[in-house]
Amino acid sequence: MRHRNSGRKLSRNASHRAALLNNLVTSLLTYGRIETTEAKAKELRSYADATISWGISVHTLVAKGEQATKDERAQIVHARRMARKTVKTPGALERLFSEIGPHFASRKGGYTRLLKTRVRKGDAAPMAFVELVGLYQPS
Repeated sequence: MRHRNSGRKLSRNASHRAALLNNLVTSLLTYGRIETTEAKAKELRSYADATISWGISVHTLVAKGEQATKDERAQIVHARRMARKTVKTPGALERLFSEIGPHFASRKGGYTRLLKTRVRKGDAAPMAFVELVGLYQPS
């Protein structure tokens, strides 16, 4: 029985699953929209929302810049370190705190959108887009 065991295993062991989800969150923050399987997309939403909440929590302090007090700077450092556990590239981390955090500051959750797209030809896996609400700009 799986009582109180939430989350999908995605046919991977724990370390592989963590690396997969960290890479998906990093790609989502970098590009604003990614395509993956539905199961991965559904699992990705909670990880992405938790990571984005770190950017939101200190967005006013980041905006202060040099006028931030020592305690406020410590809060920023803490938030960056916590987000760094998931976000693996410096560019995505910087975008999280400079662009994504302030954009979602007025929202109380629901930072990602899942759009079902197609069935993959090779293995008939259902595919979906995951995008950041209001931030994705098609290029």
